Amino acid sequence: GPGAVGAASRRLCAGGTPSLSYQELKDLKKTNVLHIDVRERWEIDRFGKIPASVNIPLGELVEALQMDPMEFKEQYNQKMPSKSDPVVFSCLAGTRSKQALSFAMSLGFSRVQQYAGGFEDWVKHEPPEKK
Repeated sequence: GPGAVGAASRRLCAGGTPSLSYQELKDLKKTNVLHIDVRERWEIDRFGKIPASVNIPLGELVEALQMDPMEFKEQYNQKMPSKSDPVVFSCLAGTRSKQALSFAMSLGFSRVQQYAGGFEDWVKHEPPEKK
């Protein structure tokens, strides 16, 4: 019935931002997606990180996504994403990544997703990477 269609389109609106599962993130990371972890640096230091993710704390994100690409590369040791590049955000449990997603979308990034399970979900599946 019409309910199913409504549910699908609702899932895509800002309220219920589409979220990746652990396996989807795993598969995506085999491609050239940029994975940004928006937790604070001390959280990464203390708890570790998801391999091949770049840490840009939420408070720096809006500025980071508007940087000069060379500046971005210097600061984060990573190629700056263009607005059509695939980007995935994660945090601890989905609250900050959801904000990150709406920031990025408001700046015109069109292929952004979030891993709402975040670090908490990831460590259920595999151990984090320690510095």
